[in-house]
Amino acid sequence: MLDHVYFRYVGASAVSLGVDFAIFMAALSVGIPPALAAASGYIVGIVCHWLISSRMVFIGHVAEDAASRRHQQALFVLSALVGLGITTAIVGIGSRYGLDPRIAKGIAIVVSFQATYMIRKKVVFA
Repeated sequence: MLDHVYFRYVGASAVSLGVDFAIFMAALSVGIPPALAAASGYIVGIVCHWLISSRMVFIGHVAEDAASRRHQQALFVLSALVGLGITTAIVGIGSRYGLDPRIAKGIAIVVSFQATYMIRKKVVFA
């Protein structure tokens, strides 16, 4: 069953996705290869996502002391690397085989979203 955290996560993801996709499209427009453009957008979007997730999504689950918070941030970065790998692979492979990079990015968004949500809910902010 979906809970309030999931819906807040969807909202945070929508905002971060806007940032991600804007960077992705800008990078494509200046000739950056699709996989690199996707990775660039994802990295900027993930910074946005941390800021929103740690303040508005996983309320009460953010570590209080500095050492625990750094550990939690490191886990968040690791979850982001999983998402980055998924995104870069799908866009890179898709565009290599003739799929429009924007469509490949759309597929990557769906797959990456579910994977990173589960990691963050079950591990990072558990």
